[in-house]
Amino acid sequence: MFCTIQETVDALRSGAVTSEALVRETADAFAADQKSPKPLNAFLEIYDDAIAWAKAADAEIAAARADGTVDALFARKPLLGVPFANKDNISCKGKKLTCASRILAGYVAPYDATVIARLTAKGAIPLGRCNQDEFAMGSSTEYSVYGPTRNPIDRDYVSGGSSGGSTAAVAANQAVFALGTETGGSVRLPASYCGIYGLKPTYGVLSRWGVVAYGSSLDQVGILGHTPQDIATPLACMAGADVYDDTSADLPGTDALARLAAWDDFSSLRIAVPKQFEAAEGMDADVRRVFDDTKAWFSGKGAAVTVVDVPVLDAAIASYYVIALSEAASNLSRFDGIRYGRRVDNGAGYDQLYVDTRSAGFGPEVKRRIIIGNYVLSEQFSGNTYKKGMSVRARMQREVAALFDQYDMILCPTCPTTAFRLGEKYDDPLAMYLSDLFTTFVNLARIPSLSVPAGASKGGMPVGIQFAGAMFSEPTLLRVAQAWEDEHRGCGCPVR
Repeated sequence: MFCTIQETVDALRSGAVTSEALVRETADAFAADQKSPKPLNAFLEIYDDAIAWAKAADAEIAAARADGTVDALFARKPLLGVPFANKDNISCKGKKLTCASRILAGYVAPYDATVIARLTAKGAIPLGRCNQDEFAMGSSTEYSVYGPTRNPIDRDYVSGGSSGGSTAAVAANQAVFALGTETGGSVRLPASYCGIYGLKPTYGVLSRWGVVAYGSSLDQVGILGHTPQDIATPLACMAGADVYDDTSADLPGTDALARLAAWDDFSSLRIAVPKQFEAAEGMDADVRRVFDDTKAWFSGKGAAVTVVDVPVLDAAIASYYVIALSEAASNLSRFDGIRYGRRVDNGAGYDQLYVDTRSAGFGPEVKRRIIIGNYVLSEQFSGNTYKKGMSVRARMQREVAALFDQYDMILCPTCPTTAFRLGEKYDDPLAMYLSDLFTTFVNLARIPSLSVPAGASKGGMPVGIQFAGAMFSEPTLLRVAQAWEDEHRGCGCPVR
């Protein structure tokens, strides 16, 4: 498997490799991994149609090569024959969609999500579905009915979550790029833990049609890859308004994504470092060191790096969990054993069917979040808690937007720590929730953010740093990241 999209496309175009060979390589790795004493558990299944789709792509490429139109073909289909991994909560027509939960065991998606349809229209090959935390609720991919996904750097450690399967597949070179989803950091956090790039786009840039909802006002499809260009190319293919999603929006400047030009005018770049994050308690010494090194690199390039005070950020994680869990309780009420999904019917009536189905179908973390969400939404608390969370969010959106009137980018760590050992925080939900300390403000403010592999701990585990920008600033963030990549490629980050 080639690491980057460009390497893969060049090899496919020239005939040095076939898409079928790439798919078979991943299928073989998946089969071998299942027999491992410490399985990576990135993929849950390889789609049985993947080889047929790859063969069709190979035939199209071969025909174009024979008649001299291969360049025109790849101009129309820039991802032709390129395999990608799909998270288990994104619909792929005719394939299982379980959200890593018992309650959806056996459910088959009746249609393609918009992001899948747009990628396949550009020639990309869906490889299979990847593991995740159940219903995307978690920060480690340990809350899955299929068992945890391990970190490719060290299989005794978590891969991060909830998109840990998609991330591990890319980091282990089992997929060229991958789709994940995030509500409060579930793409960026595993990207940091596994040492790859992970983008959370502006809310609405990627359609949510066909994605199982967790927190509808926060959810967003994200992209994982080895380089900024690996993010930019799929983003350009998928971005844009969708008639099936009223919250979707066009992304200006997509033409710049086809061939990223590295940012070169650092003297004009104004970077804000929130005081609340720089002084955050619980940040590992290794993360702080890498963060300081990153700030120094930008300063050395001539960028203006300024510490700013944004007090509302102190309320980010509390506001996030109030809103996200309330929306989760509402969204998951549809899984009742009556309309679809697993049914547990002991003949005791509809009320008991509902209780028995959800008790057997949901795992402990999902139950915990539903209970908290319903408690927040209960009559005596909804006015004081949920509405307060929404007012804090509105203030955060205003203040973060105002910050971008003066600055081009926010710089902060992706996570306070590097990846932790499997089981270390499984029974400590508060510690698990605090993994999202630096990520949730992005989702609340609906801005884009890119986790960039910036270094490693003394123990060799990756450290990610976030580049966050104003709404629809993805091209700028990716150009800055490309400048970083050009200088740091081969720097010794564990998977690079």
